[in-house]
Amino acid sequence: QVQLVESGGGSVQAGGSLRLSCAASGTIFSINVMVWYRQAPGKQRELVALITSAGSTKYADSVKGRFTISRDNAKNTVYLQMNSLKPEDTAVYYCNANVRTSSTSYAGEDYWGQGTQVTVSS
Repeated sequence: QVQLVESGGGSVQAGGSLRLSCAASGTIFSINVMVWYRQAPGKQRELVALITSAGSTKYADSVKGRFTISRDNAKNTVYLQMNSLKPEDTAVYYCNANVRTSSTSYAGEDYWGQGTQVTVSS
């Protein structure tokens, strides 16, 4: 099995920064795409940013220019650097990873972290 553990959430004032981390552990051959999602109270979960195994990235329009996703393949870890935070960024942030657990599992399986709370006050 695979476990994803997020860290780095917290409370910050508008304009501040936070850095989220998500470390994967367990039976891992390789990790395909790694994704950060968020879910605000009363809203649907939305994609924030993703990064492929080759390092290609994609961002939600609402965070472009403020958030940066990166990964350390040697550590099976993905990061989300969040700058210029706004109150509307307040949400629980979840890490998702598509993990290959063997050399023959080409499609991989999706795993989720437990979520970490980010609260931005005005």
